[in-house]
Amino acid sequence: MAVYTSVSHAELDTFLSDFDLGTLVSHQGIDGGIENTNYFVTLKTDQGETAEYVLTLFEELTMDEMPYFVELTTWLAERGIAVPHPMQDRNGIALKSLKQRPTLIQPRFTGGHLAQLTPDHCAQIGQALARFHNAGNDFYMQRQAHRGVFWWRRESAVIASQLPPEDAELLRNEVALFDTLREEASDLPMGAIHGDLFFDNALFDGDTLSAIIDLYNACTGYLLYDLAIVANDWCVNPDGSIDSEREDALLQAYAAERPFTGGEHKAWAQLTRTAAMRFWLSRLIPWLDENSTQKLKDPDELKQILLQRIQHPRQLPA
Repeated sequence: MAVYTSVSHAELDTFLSDFDLGTLVSHQGIDGGIENTNYFVTLKTDQGETAEYVLTLFEELTMDEMPYFVELTTWLAERGIAVPHPMQDRNGIALKSLKQRPTLIQPRFTGGHLAQLTPDHCAQIGQALARFHNAGNDFYMQRQAHRGVFWWRRESAVIASQLPPEDAELLRNEVALFDTLREEASDLPMGAIHGDLFFDNALFDGDTLSAIIDLYNACTGYLLYDLAIVANDWCVNPDGSIDSEREDALLQAYAAERPFTGGEHKAWAQLTRTAAMRFWLSRLIPWLDENSTQKLKDPDELKQILLQRIQHPRQLPA
C-alpha cells in the first residue's frame, strides 16, 4: 500500500469540517501511488445520498508549488477536460494542509484501470490528450518540470558511476542528444503538459475513457514530449517493442484534434527516446538507493523501450 502518511477517521473528520460536502462515512488508502498519499473518501450528503471523493496529501510538493496545480486543474475542468479538480471550502479555499502536508480533496471519477490496451483505447487517449493540450494552450501560469532537463542532467551525472559502463554511456548520450535538440529545434509548440500520462493515470468506465488523473507532474513543456510519454507506455509490448497498430491509432487520433507541425515531424523519433530516458532514470534512482521508501518499478523496462526506439525509429503520420 503506497500510503506514506496515515490519516485517522477523527483527523479527516476535522479536516472536512471546513467544507460543506457532507458527513464522513469512511476512507480507504489507495494502492498504486508512488509520490503521494491518496485515500478514497465516502461522505453522506445532507440529502442522505452518498458522495465519493479522493483525498491527496502531497509528500514531495510544497505549499508554494501547489497553486500551479490548483489553477491548472480548475482551468482544464472549466473547459470540459475530465480531470480531478479541487473542491473549495466554504470560504472559497481549495488548497489546505493536513498532517503538515499540502492537501486537496477532489471528486472521484467512475471507472478504473485497464488490464489490456487496444488501438481504440489508444485512440481515445490520443484525442483526449490533444484536447487537454488545446485547452491549456492559453493557460496563464508556467512551471518548470520537476524532473525535466536540469534534473536529468544533474542526476545522470550523479548516478553514472553506479551503472555498468555501457548503461552510463547510453544515459549520457541521450541527455546530450536532447540538449542538441533544444538548441536546434524550431516549430515545437509548448504549453501545459500532463508529464506522466501512463495508462494507470487514466480511468476507463468499461471501454470508454472517463478521466485523466494525477496531474502533479504537469508543467510547461513540449506538447510532443507529452505524447511521446504516452506512446512509450500505451503502445509497447512486454519486450519493449512498439505495437505499431496501437501507436498509429494514438497518433492519428491526436493529430485529428491538433495537427503536427513540421518541427514536430522532425523531432518525434528523438523525443520518444528522451521520454524513455527520463523514466528509465527516475526508476534507476530509487532502485539503486537501498534507503529509498518509494514503491519500486523495474528500470529495465524503460531501458528496453529506449533501445527499441534507437533501433527502430518511427515517424509521425503524414
